[in-house]
Formats: sequence, C-alpha cells, structure tokens
Amino acid sequence: MKQTISVLVENQAGVLNRITGLFARRAFNIESLAVGTTEDPTISRITIIVDSGNSVMEQVEKQLNKLVDVIKVRTIEESRLIGRELVLIKVNATNKTRQDIMTICELMGARVADISPHSLTLELSDTPERIATFEAMLRPFSIMELVRTGVIALHKGGGKI
Repeated sequence: MKQTISVLVENQAGVLNRITGLFARRAFNIESLAVGTTEDPTISRITIIVDSGNSVMEQVEKQLNKLVDVIKVRTIEESRLIGRELVLIKVNATNKTRQDIMTICELMGARVADISPHSLTLELSDTPERIATFEAMLRPFSIMELVRTGVIALHKGGGKI
C-alpha cells in the first residue's frame, strides 16, 4: 500500500540526509521524493511516497517527529490529497510525426518546452497515472530522454499541515 507523507522541516543542510537515513535503516524503498521551500523560506516541505503498511508508517511518523529539524509530519490519505508530478520528455520528431505528437500534447494538456529540427521536448504536470499514459502514448515516437520530478502533494480542503 502506497503512503504519502508530508514533512515540514527547517530549511537547513543535512536535514534530508537524516530523514532518508531513517527510511534506509528500516529498509523502506522511497518510491518518490520531492523537496522544496514553502511560503516561508526558512521551512521546506518534503513529500515522500513509500510502499508499506499503516502500522509501520505510524512508527516511522513517530520517529520522524523525534528528529530535531522536523516541525510537523502528516500522512495524507490518498482520497484526501491533491498530488502532481512534472515530466519532461524529449522525443524524436520528423516532419511526418510532429503533428501526431502535437495532437497527443493537446489531448493530454502538455506543452512544448523546446523545438529542434529532430526533436520535441514536452512538459506535463499531472497525476502519476496520467503521466504514465502520456509516456506510453509517446513511446512509438522513440523517447530520447525522460525525467520525472516525483509527486508533490497537499491535503485537500482548507486545512494545512
């Protein structure tokens, strides 16, 4: 079962290492990890997605809360989160295939980030499932490079972490 954990931390060197070390010591594979500053530049939000059970995650949450630089930890239920990921995909593009690729972009809500004589670099921000669909649709055009950011997530509604 995938769990999404949102952690507010002090924006200082070494914090990410201590947090990922906690997961490594418990042999948890981090499926996705995204870090960025918040509305307050002294605080960062770390979004971590791991595959494990609820009881184990309760222990991890307690351990995270004990770390000095951690301000707040929250596990967000899948039904209560808004999650997005960014992907950049560079595909081969010829005069024959360029229009087909553009049609896929239009259907998926992607935009062209760069055009060259032999390639298109495309950008899409969406759910991981829609990004996987976008990637699958572009595979026949020969993907040259692909990079994904990992999921960032917020709790739905008016509350905050």
